[in-house]
Amino acid sequence: MYRLLFNLILKRLDPEFAHSLGVIGIRILAALFSRRIQGRAREVAGIRFENAIGMAAGFDKNGKLIRQLYQLGFGHVEVGTVTPLAQPGNPKPRLFRLAEHRALINRMGFNNEGADALAARLERLRYSGKKLPVIGVNIGKNKQTSAEMAASDYAVCAKKLASLADYLVVNVSSPNTPGLRDLQQVTALRPILEATKQHAGATPIFLKIAPDMDNSDLEAVVALATELELSGLIVANTTISREGISGPHVQETGGLSGAPLAPRAIELLQKVRALSQSLAIISVGGVESASDVRARLAAGADLVQGYTGFVYHGPFWARALSRGDLQGS
Repeated sequence: MYRLLFNLILKRLDPEFAHSLGVIGIRILAALFSRRIQGRAREVAGIRFENAIGMAAGFDKNGKLIRQLYQLGFGHVEVGTVTPLAQPGNPKPRLFRLAEHRALINRMGFNNEGADALAARLERLRYSGKKLPVIGVNIGKNKQTSAEMAASDYAVCAKKLASLADYLVVNVSSPNTPGLRDLQQVTALRPILEATKQHAGATPIFLKIAPDMDNSDLEAVVALATELELSGLIVANTTISREGISGPHVQETGGLSGAPLAPRAIELLQKVRALSQSLAIISVGGVESASDVRARLAAGADLVQGYTGFVYHGPFWARALSRGDLQGS
């Protein structure tokens, strides 16, 4: 039914408008289908996850759909990316659908309501007494903040949000904020991670890395994450590569997500796991089916996340993946 709806209507709409309609649909479906399907529980970074399936950052930037996504089967929901100050993001159009590749290109630019607004929303949710998923908060810097002052933005976000999050994610790997990926160089990354740790308290910290990173940089980043005793890495963000894809919108700037990212995401997962047995790994990029989930876990991931798969496969996608995880390999 969803596939028919997508092909007849949704794929003909502007992607951001379709997302807004989808939010309404998610709220309705979550209220109607409150019985959740659970996969196998697991403990990662000292946190108990009901299943291995998470919603990646970017879908629920301001933490408005956490409970609804939980009702639809996600064991964890990562909100954000959030910045200290609210910002509108990049000019529209900034989200493009590549339906023939089951992919998206986005150059959203960290559009969000800011750390204070998210903190207030999370605080209300925490005190509601309602059952919640594991909540991750993905943090970044404001566009106007210079690279030299980036660490202060991450520190502000950590200070305001760590106590309300189950884990924090340092995002220096989005291609849509000018100069952000340069912060993955260890000399720039170290002060950011140290500042985040200083204000995070006991809240676990993950680092989200780019799939376009070369081997030497990857080795250096894994070594730094290990040295600073981060909880783990999220592997990986969207890619600037367009290898193997064609058609409308393919030349649009921004990060590519979805099925074409899968081979690189798996390759990077295997490399990170070979470099470290101690860091937890959340694998994201091109996850579409329960067999994909099992393959990522077998390759060394502790958890998986999706976003584009949810867009193309519909609201009960996480439930199907959780059911497949429950059945095992």
